[in-house]
Amino acid sequence: MSFIETFQRELADESKETRRMLAIVPADKMDWQPHPKSMTLKALATHLAEIPIMITVALEQDKWDFAEEPYNPYDFPTAEALLARFDECIEKAENALAHASDDNLRDNWKLCSGEQVFMEVERWEAVRHAFGQNAHHRAQLGVFLRLLDIPIPGPYGPSADEMALYEM
Repeated sequence: MSFIETFQRELADESKETRRMLAIVPADKMDWQPHPKSMTLKALATHLAEIPIMITVALEQDKWDFAEEPYNPYDFPTAEALLARFDECIEKAENALAHASDDNLRDNWKLCSGEQVFMEVERWEAVRHAFGQNAHHRAQLGVFLRLLDIPIPGPYGPSADEMALYEM
């Protein structure tokens, strides 16, 4: 199995779980935030929905320079709109992976804003970083939803909310 094939499998598996979380984001709580220094629910969910963009850019471009190509998150009023954007981002990442090969995964890639460099890694590391960001922000979204008393799904087995279904 190639590295690209493992990334394809991981993207397929993780995107199912991320999609389950995005699907339960309540439209009437989009401006809620647990702390003044925290993102709003909308900002966090939007960021999570758009993380696959990093996979696409890492595989198709030598760098992502925010000074040249700013990241401007979309504005999503509902979970349905979030899911549509997420599906679009996943499709592009899947396409980028389908056209990539292990040969270019060792090429350098940079995330920057003009002269300010945030990250300079090999392409494979940028893809792994995107997967790490997905897990981190999905867990963060789980905490936000839990604080709103919204039952959450467990990505790698039943959540505490789902465990009640298994108790006898």
